[in-house]
Amino acid sequence: MELPLEQLHPFHDHPFKVLDDDAMRETVESVERFGVLVPAIARPDPEGGYELVAGHRRHRACALAGMDTMPVIVRELDDDAATILMVDSNLQRETILPSERAFAYKMKLEAIDRVKGRPKKVGQVVPDYFGRRSTEIVADGTNDSYKQVQRYIRLTNLIPQLLDLVDQRKIAFNPAYELSFLKPQEQLELLDAMDSEQATPSLSQAQRLKKFSQEGHLSLDVMRAIMSEEKKSDLDKVTFSSEALRKYFPKSYTPQRMQEKILQLLEQWYKRRQQQHER
Repeated sequence: MELPLEQLHPFHDHPFKVLDDDAMRETVESVERFGVLVPAIARPDPEGGYELVAGHRRHRACALAGMDTMPVIVRELDDDAATILMVDSNLQRETILPSERAFAYKMKLEAIDRVKGRPKKVGQVVPDYFGRRSTEIVADGTNDSYKQVQRYIRLTNLIPQLLDLVDQRKIAFNPAYELSFLKPQEQLELLDAMDSEQATPSLSQAQRLKKFSQEGHLSLDVMRAIMSEEKKSDLDKVTFSSEALRKYFPKSYTPQRMQEKILQLLEQWYKRRQQQHER
């Protein structure tokens, strides 16, 4: 049916972010040219209107395009069936933030566990989940193993500030998984240590932070000491600022050309040294 946008409400605790980014602008342009090609899915809301299950981005695009209505398939769905459908429909997107995937997997896992524990009524059609791990069911149709699903769900134990850094790719996934074992207060103190040392944890640093936490010895001083360490990747780097190099090159030289010339000169220097050693 064609439903007014104002009657469609977001899904409760919807874990996927609806952003007005480049992808949204493309969706708006598509809606303006061709309309909504794939109807949204919603269920009746007991308090009035309808709760969107799938189609939150299309709903936003229609609003930005100045439309008043959009095509919607209305289904009678209980909470668990609606949650599973909502997660599965959004996991098909090309770009999903780690936080979105983490909370989506958690919501679907909890819904599946409730379905597995619910006695089957006569004539009721429910998936046969018995004999399989719930995380295996969550992993179906994704590129993740059930163990990776478990690791993603662990990220929901991170405080929002740290999880934002994971979404921004400032903290890698594996260190983030280790940090999820820290207590919330420890995670807050870690933010302080990261800020004071202007560094984010490597995997080995995150593992040591976790170990100190489990042993009851993790303090702000310990965090600052660990975060102040030079990482191996930093020790392997030699960097020059463009200001330091610019005086040696013509203004027309690009950074790429400067790099090529530096390597060429180093190669000549290396060959001269080799010749000197051979004499």
